[in-house]
Amino acid sequence: MTITSFTDEYTSPVPPSRIFSASIVDSHNLMPKLMPHAIKSIEFVQGNGGAGTIRQINFPEGGNFKSIKYRIDEINEEKFVYKYTLIEGDALVTRKNNL
Repeated sequence: MTITSFTDEYTSPVPPSRIFSASIVDSHNLMPKLMPHAIKSIEFVQGNGGAGTIRQINFPEGGNFKSIKYRIDEINEEKFVYKYTLIEGDALVTRKNNL
């Protein structure tokens, strides 16, 4: 098991609440429209978007991966905190050629 953590910080004329809402809270609607070459769809498998929700990202055909599932561990719209865990999918499989 590998744990990876990262923090991003940017400067923007757009208010942080609007960026967080678009890129995190409403990502299931926005990302497939903005990046159809990279993301086919994002579906709710379980939950309604809060902590404990499981989402599945489906990738377009012909790519390296079919889908991944992740669980939202924490989402705080006031502090702009979003934590998640990848739980299933092609991207988590170690391929023999890459060893």
